[in-house]
Amino acid sequence: MTGYLIVGAVGVIVTLLSTLAMCRISPRLGAIAMPGPRSVHDYPTPTLGGAAMFLGFCAAMATASQLDQFSEMFSSSSEPIGLILAAGIIFAFGAMDDIREVSPPAKIAGQVLAGSVLSLFGVTMLYFRVPFVSYEYLVLSPDMAALITVLAVVILANAMNLIDGLDGLASGITIIAGVALFLYSDRLLKAGLLDGTNIAPLVAVITVSICVGFLPLNFSPARIFMGDAGAMLLGLLLAVTTITMGGRTADQFSGQTYFFFAPLLIPVVILAVPLFDTVFSIVRRLVNRRSVSEADREHLHHRLMRLGHGPRRSVVILWLWTALASAAALIPTYTNRGGALVPLALVALALLLFTYFHPSRPDKPSADDAVEKSGNQGAPV
Repeated sequence: MTGYLIVGAVGVIVTLLSTLAMCRISPRLGAIAMPGPRSVHDYPTPTLGGAAMFLGFCAAMATASQLDQFSEMFSSSSEPIGLILAAGIIFAFGAMDDIREVSPPAKIAGQVLAGSVLSLFGVTMLYFRVPFVSYEYLVLSPDMAALITVLAVVILANAMNLIDGLDGLASGITIIAGVALFLYSDRLLKAGLLDGTNIAPLVAVITVSICVGFLPLNFSPARIFMGDAGAMLLGLLLAVTTITMGGRTADQFSGQTYFFFAPLLIPVVILAVPLFDTVFSIVRRLVNRRSVSEADREHLHHRLMRLGHGPRRSVVILWLWTALASAAALIPTYTNRGGALVPLALVALALLLFTYFHPSRPDKPSADDAVEKSGNQGAPV
């Protein structure tokens, strides 16, 4: 655990210091988000926060490579190298878009390339357990494993890009989900279902650390946005954590009973908020016969604001939903008691009622009405 604390501390400190630097460097490079008809912010804001997050990621990985706790992971596997290369690729494509707009197909190509590099270095799923059937699982062929890796990167990179629509929203959701993913991977390790050199817990810690370092300058009113570079980087890291944790064991244990003996479903539950927003956005645009890459103001956070909630409160509400989803995944895993979900369901009902029946009063402006951000404007790529 000491190694994780050291790596996490390095990630937080380097990201925070780098974010402060990027607040000054970004305007000089022309990486500025200007207010527009679909944006929620009212003033020009730097968008190269993703560069700070990437630097924090690199520093944390470099630190981990020098610690005895992770020495076998780095010496016996090519996965860390593949992760670093893939992160560099997806960051580069995102940064280009933040400085000079890149077409959606070009960004998709960057995501596919990053996912392909991951698969070439062995960052893939090995097994897929069939939901509802406790004794059935599939051993994935190399081609199928590579395809799933690429799809996971593309889906989660765009999911994080879509949800990154208010100050601190994507960072906060990633912190909550990352902590939950770390706890779940730790549970699998202690149950003997993951190899001790599995990269998932380390990636989860690093993902959380760079968001913790970035959030103080990204929460409302934001001094900087993570941009496409940061959002796609987070998506990549979450994809790596998911596939190397949920797809590396063919065994079952009692804590998975409530998720149909399918370990991969638990990370999906934890990431329910960004994934739901992504699926809902794609379906909505297809039904309306619009391009899936066309930006709009119909995302979850936009709808919360139309209900009367201020930007800050909308962010906190979505954070709470992520926390509830994470708890719903973790409690049965740790307790093997389905009844433990009953109090959680009551909390979810209370949050739902609050969301719909206790919006901010329009005649009483609050700090929630402060200037907010929407760096990506809801475009999926």
